[in-house]
Amino acid sequence: MITRLIRKVLGIQDKPAGPRILPADEHGIRRQQISSCALKTTRTLRQSGHAAFVVGGAVRDLLLGREPKDFDVATDATPEEIRRLFRRSRIIGRRFQIVHVYCGDETIEVTTFRASQPDQDEGQDNDSDRVAAEDGMLLRDNVFGGQEDDAARRDFTVNALYYDPETEEIWDNHGGVADARERVLRIIGDPVTRYREDPVRMLRAARFAAKLDFRIAPETRAPIAQLAPMLERIPAARLFDEMMKLLLSGHAERGVHQLRAEGLHHGTLPMLDAILDDPVRRPFLHAALHDTDERIRHDQNASPAFMLACLMWFDMRAETQRQEDAGLPPMAALFQAMDDVLERQRASLAFPRRFDGMIKEIWALQPRFEQRSGSRPYRLLSHPRYRAGYDFLLLRARGGDAPEELADWWTRFQDADEEARASLLQPSQVSGKRPRRRRRGKPGGGGQPDDHAGTGG
Repeated sequence: MITRLIRKVLGIQDKPAGPRILPADEHGIRRQQISSCALKTTRTLRQSGHAAFVVGGAVRDLLLGREPKDFDVATDATPEEIRRLFRRSRIIGRRFQIVHVYCGDETIEVTTFRASQPDQDEGQDNDSDRVAAEDGMLLRDNVFGGQEDDAARRDFTVNALYYDPETEEIWDNHGGVADARERVLRIIGDPVTRYREDPVRMLRAARFAAKLDFRIAPETRAPIAQLAPMLERIPAARLFDEMMKLLLSGHAERGVHQLRAEGLHHGTLPMLDAILDDPVRRPFLHAALHDTDERIRHDQNASPAFMLACLMWFDMRAETQRQEDAGLPPMAALFQAMDDVLERQRASLAFPRRFDGMIKEIWALQPRFEQRSGSRPYRLLSHPRYRAGYDFLLLRARGGDAPEELADWWTRFQDADEEARASLLQPSQVSGKRPRRRRRGKPGGGGQPDDHAGTGG
């Protein structure tokens, strides 16, 4: 008993003898809660003689009373065997091969059971398909194994739950059901070893803790501060993808604070210190994160470009002022500042250049909202990015960076009919020439695409 207590305090986990199998009346998940495509996938695999489980986040979310975003399946069939069983499927990935199975608009991600890393003290050489660097980080991971092996190589206990739709049983190798009920995020195995294998697991710990409103187990959290610099070795594209998962998770506001609390933002979002420590910038960031979370929770679109525009807005404005102080005209200073800030921040966040166009358009539209006379407001309404620019203006107003009166004016102007719009033009600037009547569509650019993460509007 004392030995077991010491091992628990030190975070030493016993190697499980096998999975604990929980019947439906102990966990409450029923077959009817699984998507029809996932049921079809597991049924087809089982009829062909293979093991097949719904795994990971879907099982965790159902256990927590949440609606899963998607359903993943794990099996002992190889990717090639899976591909032959499903006509509408394809193998993707190189480092980690998986199969996408398609049923109408739904996609089921099917993975083959993977083996856990051989213990270093067993004197085993790494398989040619399982390669690790000197510091323990895995560079390639494609060794097949059994269900217990697959559970051991997953990251957190609550993500290592296997649901059998046929028997309605949960297979729990690492106490994930108990951790889910206690709302604890616990890594499987030795935390230092697991983080060295894949440093992105530290970011995932922060993201899942924020998303699930879990506390991170002390032994899981302890090594993060020391090992955070290992994130520098992660490919930029993978880091960016992980950050977008956090920012567009529907829990970005909590996630950003969790990221900062763990000291992980230095390698991913170093700009957070400047924003969160500045009383002028902080309200705008909170408004942007909060509204993005609300949009996602209401199944509205959210764009990484819009969030990036929010994160870099104050840096861009400061750079614009520096360019003007150096003698550039206002518009030239603005465009030079946009280029400089995007390149400077790309060095740390490594976002794709394909987002630059939308980011620049959102920024460039902001001065145009100050022009409320003549035909200029009408032309702005027809701009392809008007909606994104308008939502950005609303966030600025909520964060104290733009006059509320200006945001209110544009809200009234875009929703008004032609006669009311003419009356809204600033009296001192009304031109003698009436704007031309719009021939098509709802007045006010009501048909503009809502392709961004901002306010509903």
